[in-house]
Amino acid sequence: MTNQKYILDSMLVDGKKNGESVAKASEAKENQLKTVDGSAKGNQSETGSLFGIRHLQCFLLFLCLTVAYALRVNLSVAIVAMTNANSTNPDFPEYTWNEKTKSLLLSSFFWGYIITQIPGGAIAQKYGAKYCLLIGLLLCSLMAILTPYFAAIGDWPLVCALRVVQGLCQGVLFPSVHTLISKWAPVDERGKLGTYTYSGTQFGTVLMLGSSGVIASSSAGWPGIFYISGAVGVLWSIVWYFYGASTPAESKSISVEERKFIETSIGSTPNTVKPKTPWLAIFTSIPFYSLIFVHCAHNWGFWTLLTEIPTYMANILKKDIKSNAVLSALPYFVMCLLCYVFSFIADLLFKRGLSLSTSRKVFNTIGQWGPAVALIGLGYTTDATLAIVLLTITVGINSATYLGFQMNHIDLSPNFAGTLMGITNCAANVMSIIAPLVVGFIVTDEENAFQWRIVFFISAAFFFTGNLLFCLFGKTEVQPWNNGPVSRRQSTREAENGTARNGPVEST
Repeated sequence: MTNQKYILDSMLVDGKKNGESVAKASEAKENQLKTVDGSAKGNQSETGSLFGIRHLQCFLLFLCLTVAYALRVNLSVAIVAMTNANSTNPDFPEYTWNEKTKSLLLSSFFWGYIITQIPGGAIAQKYGAKYCLLIGLLLCSLMAILTPYFAAIGDWPLVCALRVVQGLCQGVLFPSVHTLISKWAPVDERGKLGTYTYSGTQFGTVLMLGSSGVIASSSAGWPGIFYISGAVGVLWSIVWYFYGASTPAESKSISVEERKFIETSIGSTPNTVKPKTPWLAIFTSIPFYSLIFVHCAHNWGFWTLLTEIPTYMANILKKDIKSNAVLSALPYFVMCLLCYVFSFIADLLFKRGLSLSTSRKVFNTIGQWGPAVALIGLGYTTDATLAIVLLTITVGINSATYLGFQMNHIDLSPNFAGTLMGITNCAANVMSIIAPLVVGFIVTDEENAFQWRIVFFISAAFFFTGNLLFCLFGKTEVQPWNNGPVSRRQSTREAENGTARNGPVEST
């Protein structure tokens, strides 16, 4: 509704400039507002079904992120079996990799991952996110299937190179997913649909961490971890090719009513002028810098835990790979469930008048300061049960950030959400590279609890600082540069076509 008001305000101003009377322009504005209100209400009732095409798109994106994270974390558990064959099925090759080599392998994925973040966002914005997502995940899945073969012929250097390529392929995923959410999710449903979509990251983590130990101990051995996750990725790619769409306008299955409902809500119309990316304005925006910092802090803490929990479980808590895998998956299972709990609470608070800005900052505080406190406690406990509880709390309540900074890219600029995600995710995943390497440098003795305490304290400090900056400087208002720089001639053409500078402009 806000975007329509912007459009009509712009028409009013343009009418004055063209010599139209204020009374005539005001009357036109009032009539169109009534039309928009009636249309929106009618569309809401006609598209208020429990499952529409927008929900199908979000479900497919949920599955995409499930597969993507399974492909991303499969090595975290498989590496335990690859370096200790007696812990699972001894009929498969064993590799003598020390902790520094393992840390190198676990971080190598992100070397390629950061390179394609910004290009991925720009490509998804310009050409559509459907095929960007399809190609990225399909190639990554094929690389996963080749992992055991690469390990056999080239040992860790070739596996490292393959993980870099997988990172390059997955670098386009998050910018593409953010672009798709910005095109498909009505404003009032953005937080809910975004949370449901991104909960796939935790679901994929749970599936892979929970099943890897069983697969590695079976007749398939540790290579089965890579074969299964890769095959599922290929299957998803086929389904996405037939049912995915970059925008409602490109969908062959969507009803006219649902399409109009979505486009009215987000303020987009087909065939509008494609805005140029306002790079200078983006990189001089204080709210955007606070978003970069909080994303970096989140990734340091999140990926330190994700890549190192199996090792911590095995060496400090003395869990074998089967119980290790299940217990390593437990925090992410809780995180997946809490995504929906926090989403319900946020929706309830929003209906009771909680502002979007307050909601983003409250839930981000829960998602980052809560884990910071739990990590400090984890550093001092020697009891295995308490340690697992604290790990579960640390990771589980981190899901509140999906209603915090994770949706803030779309808040700041719906038109450039994919590009913004590409930039922040690129910077944040530098942390994902550094964090496992720092762990390898600090933890020289994997059974030394004090060294692990230092690792947890560093992560807690990142969580605390990142959220503090977000609370102080973060914003939820659409930024003035949302439509990018346009010429005077282009502005006139927009006014004539009924589009305005203050409303979102959809890329065609």
